Amino acid sequence: MLMLFAAGCGEVWNDPYPRSERGANILYSAFVNRPKHLDPVQSYTVDESLFTRQVYEPPLHYHYLKRPYELIPLTAAEVPKPKEIDGGKFTVYEIRIRPGIRYQPHPAFVEGNQALSASEIKKLKTPYDLPLGTRELVAADYVYQIKRLAHPRLHSPIYGLMAEYVVGLPELADKLKKLNRPGWIDLREHALAGVEEVDRYTYRVTLKGRYPQFVYWLAMPFFSPIPWEAEKLFHQPGMELKNFTLDWWPVGTGPYMLRENDPNARMVLERNPNYRGMPYPAEGELSDGEAGLLKDAGKTMPFIDRVIFSREKESVPYWNKFLQGYYDSAGISPENFDHAVRVAVDGGAEPSPEMLERGIELSTAVAATVFYFGFNMKDPVVGGNTERARKLRHAISIAVDMEEYLSIFLNGRGIVAHSPVPPGIFGAREGREAMNPITHVWRDGREQRRALLEAKKLLAEAGYPEGTDAKTGAPLVLYFDTTSRGPGDKARLDWWRKQFEKLSIQLEVRETDWNRFQEKIRKGTQQVYGLGWHADYPDPENFLFLLHGPQARADGAGSNSSNYTSAEFDALFERMKSMSNSPERQQIIDRMVEIARRDAPWIFGFHPKDYTLRHQWLANVKPNDMAGNTMQYLRVDPQRRAEFRRQWNRPVVWPVLLLFLALAISIVPAVRTYRKRERMAARPAA
Repeated sequence: MLMLFAAGCGEVWNDPYPRSERGANILYSAFVNRPKHLDPVQSYTVDESLFTRQVYEPPLHYHYLKRPYELIPLTAAEVPKPKEIDGGKFTVYEIRIRPGIRYQPHPAFVEGNQALSASEIKKLKTPYDLPLGTRELVAADYVYQIKRLAHPRLHSPIYGLMAEYVVGLPELADKLKKLNRPGWIDLREHALAGVEEVDRYTYRVTLKGRYPQFVYWLAMPFFSPIPWEAEKLFHQPGMELKNFTLDWWPVGTGPYMLRENDPNARMVLERNPNYRGMPYPAEGELSDGEAGLLKDAGKTMPFIDRVIFSREKESVPYWNKFLQGYYDSAGISPENFDHAVRVAVDGGAEPSPEMLERGIELSTAVAATVFYFGFNMKDPVVGGNTERARKLRHAISIAVDMEEYLSIFLNGRGIVAHSPVPPGIFGAREGREAMNPITHVWRDGREQRRALLEAKKLLAEAGYPEGTDAKTGAPLVLYFDTTSRGPGDKARLDWWRKQFEKLSIQLEVRETDWNRFQEKIRKGTQQVYGLGWHADYPDPENFLFLLHGPQARADGAGSNSSNYTSAEFDALFERMKSMSNSPERQQIIDRMVEIARRDAPWIFGFHPKDYTLRHQWLANVKPNDMAGNTMQYLRVDPQRRAEFRRQWNRPVVWPVLLLFLALAISIVPAVRTYRKRERMAARPAA
């Protein structure tokens, strides 16, 4: 009974947050997987960028509203332009950062904290229990972080790629390995030939040859600044035992700082009091004004004081708390999709009536991702560049109804792909220009899949009338290599068999685990397979290289898993990859896409759509696959949120009263019986 009454204390009985937070300028969100790395030298996953991108600031970032994605300065004064030297043997990027940028308050900048005793460290609960200081961001901090990519104990996932381009990076890695010294290595004492500090606010990076995509890496956390003082502080004996490391406690110049880190329960970001502030963008896409995304144009960000992330391992409590108003936004799991969203015949989506009644709004965006189903071009049946093989691949590409696949298995959350390049990336076309004429026709103002009769005709011309080899009379049997994910895959695999049955082709599914599947891809022994690719950076090169001949997977270690080769495609790729965006580059991309459609090494699958629900009190929400530092753009109305929470979480007390009444009624007979027994006269002795 005491617990029941205690639960009723306060305005909202089931509020999971303390009374002190009510009405505060806080954003409430959730995370599923605990972050493994918050040190920018190692952090590479979306789950980790939820935190790192709010704290760290690389020199560049992406415009929040514009599409296609546009690279703009963050701490840099401008986007650096490459300068070729020695006839193109080397490329130099000179980055000048803005003066006056300061780090968050942090104990690393207080000299006395660099010599703590073991007993002093043992008493600390967080690093912020120590005296705090700050200093100005300088170019040397960026140089220091690039050197950290070569540190043998840090294992940066991009070291291998950067070692191919950054002059002197492999040599620095070898030198650091030979040191074989425990404890802190002061990287200021070790030169890196290709990275140098020009002056207090300028540094220079020299690359081998040409690599125009390097500028996109300058917008990723790997190239954020790290102050040497932070490394030195956390390398004191006893710090790691307390999880006092850069992997646990990031230090940066961004709009927020991580004040609480309990990855099994909750993570808390707080506004960085030393943050210089940035103006909210004043321009974007044509529809952004109508969507209310420009109302805060020119106002200083960030708008929110704290961001509280609670860990939710299960989708049901996550969804229920969102409906109760305790999370400000939420994704949509497959089991909740029909409850949350209504999809129109034309593919458009809107919140369900129940969501609209609560004022919940829906944001959708096509992800910078492509899922494709490839043919192994080395295979004697589906591969090769003969006319017979092309017609076979064309027939299958028409018959496999990706529109139906999206409807059945993804609740319509995606668009059919017509090329490797997703919408929002330079090179992608729109409308009729985007359509693949091999598989679709333009009718009634939209693309429609070609008739199955056309696919059957192509199959016959390929030498397989009604799915039978015209020469041998044997049925055509193809093999689909995929990974085994459990019993839930049966419906999906049955669907694939039916697609091939439409052409009277027998499809045999070969399920394996991920490692065995990867081995098949490496050896080129697969026949038909499925894979996906998400953009590392918003450039068409990051997708078209999946069909670049020299990167064939079976011939090396590239990402061209179909082992597709085309002399014309490869020559155009070499020209395109080093060009800046221009009409000429667009023409080259158009021709490359045309070649890929003609040769059909892929069944162009789909580009998934991201669906996000948000409450009406959360503003400035626009999905952005490239810009991870999005928290500063969001605005919340705490008073409005509090009103709706009270409205949606009014306690229903009559069941409790009814329970007490039933309990009281059940007690009455017991009390009467007890009193009757007490009043009975004692039985006389025998």
